[in-house]
Amino acid sequence: MSDQKWSGRGATARRRLLEAAHAELSETGELEVAAVARRAGVSVGLPYRYFGSRSGLLTAVITDFYDRLGETVTYAEFAGRDWREREHARVVAWVNFLYDDPLAPVALGRFGDAEAAGVERQRLQQAIEVGIRNMAQGQRQGMVPADRDPELLVAAVLGGVHMAVAVALTRSPRPDRAVVADQVWEFVAGATGSGRKNHE
Repeated sequence: MSDQKWSGRGATARRRLLEAAHAELSETGELEVAAVARRAGVSVGLPYRYFGSRSGLLTAVITDFYDRLGETVTYAEFAGRDWREREHARVVAWVNFLYDDPLAPVALGRFGDAEAAGVERQRLQQAIEVGIRNMAQGQRQGMVPADRDPELLVAAVLGGVHMAVAVALTRSPRPDRAVVADQVWEFVAGATGSGRKNHE
């Protein structure tokens, strides 16, 4: 259930619980309802009122993560002189978002919870659909070869970028984000056949 189903104090309480769950999952890699309630300073029963179950709470946290990723990266418009520059900016924003969000190392992993995993699959499919239109634009501009299959290409790029950043996030110390963004862009440029970005 989204915040739109609640108003006033209810929406505030739900958001507080969601933030507590975000922190708990980010810090421990686990999500127990009792621990979330303690962190939020509420009764153990309150999370069940707003989320129904542990699975519902986990799903809400993962949904919130992908909502923010979508707003910042997937559906965002980026400045640039052409398709290549705009997509380079998208890759940089993508890496920065994942580096900055404490939940990213957990969210990019695999969930034993079927409902939360379903959210991940749904958002991936939505991102692929957006990416297909985006890749087609690159083809129309002559920056992506016309013989590339947009759906397969986007699926490969999304999977590759997420896995590459997931690996970077597990390293200690983490590699510099600018280096990761540059190497990820080289992968994307190579996969799409769009070549290297020209740096002024």
